[in-house]
Amino acid sequence: MRKIFLFTCLVVLLFQSHVFSQSRLDSLLPVRGFCIGAPAPKDVDRFVKFITEELAPRKVNTLILRVDYGYQFKSHSELADSGSLSQQDIKKLVGACKNAGIRIIPQINLLGHQSWASKLNKLLTVYPEFDENPEVKMPAKYEWPNADNLYCKSYCPLHPGVHKVLFDVIDEICEVFETDAFHAGMDEVFYLGNDKCPRCSGRDKAELFAGEVRTIRDHLAQKNRQLWIWGDRMIDGKTTGIGEWEASYNNTYRAIDMVPKDIMVCDWHYERADKTPAYFAIKGINVITCPWRIPALALQQTDDMINFRQSSTPEMQPRYKGMMQTVWSGAGEFLNGFYAKKKDNKGGNDTPWDCFTAMYAKIDAL
Repeated sequence: MRKIFLFTCLVVLLFQSHVFSQSRLDSLLPVRGFCIGAPAPKDVDRFVKFITEELAPRKVNTLILRVDYGYQFKSHSELADSGSLSQQDIKKLVGACKNAGIRIIPQINLLGHQSWASKLNKLLTVYPEFDENPEVKMPAKYEWPNADNLYCKSYCPLHPGVHKVLFDVIDEICEVFETDAFHAGMDEVFYLGNDKCPRCSGRDKAELFAGEVRTIRDHLAQKNRQLWIWGDRMIDGKTTGIGEWEASYNNTYRAIDMVPKDIMVCDWHYERADKTPAYFAIKGINVITCPWRIPALALQQTDDMINFRQSSTPEMQPRYKGMMQTVWSGAGEFLNGFYAKKKDNKGGNDTPWDCFTAMYAKIDAL
């Protein structure tokens, strides 16, 4: 009887210790995220294994999958890329996340990133009338810089037909993912307020950007879903010296004072630990810091986020939400590198999988 009593006490103590540890981690970093391109159908089972055996033990609690048009949409089947995920594929991913206690959030790139290099992406391929800059033709061979200042195409946010299509696919992808949030991308928007656009010409680019954020946010709010976006277009790239990629050169940065305050901003910086989370928090916006491939930088950014939360006022502290590892490849390429422990030809251990491993080792030590 005494042995049973002692064993029961030990179990209770271990459970209480686990609960305390989890509670402390949640107080230090409420969001512990991982963002990656959605797996191809052939990689779904491998990625489910990764969710179960790698993300869950590291206490990752948020997974963003960049789906874009890689799903077999029923509402707009014309927008589905070849080799897209089926509903059954998605349900496997959703089930794995449910079992692991991970919030899963799909992403479709909105506004910008409607092309890449010489390839026009699905939305503007099927609906060319939505193009903000139709006079700029896709090059046979892409180079940067170029005479058209083409990085990625954008759709026109004021086109009268664009949101009907977008809301259909947003609603469908959110429903199949059984999610309460949606990531709209909206990073690196170089084309906006085109002088030749009959709708956008002469309009304030900050107002155009903020208006699109608000339009998407309001639609999601009707079904109690939260909007997530990247934060770079709301930072003044010239004044800060951060530049035109991780911040804005085309005056969209003033949108920070116009967007709804209940969105989630994913603040990405890959070369320096810029202290811009404080800027978003001061503006009343929730923010997550997002590293990519440099482990030492990710560790510094994690320290910064914890310090922001611990040293801020009671009003500011809840806006610093946590950390999210970003991976700018599909899941298959990442899994190959992660499990083979591949090194970068130039950067050595500066890889997304090394960054992920280092950042979550530090988080685990908390």
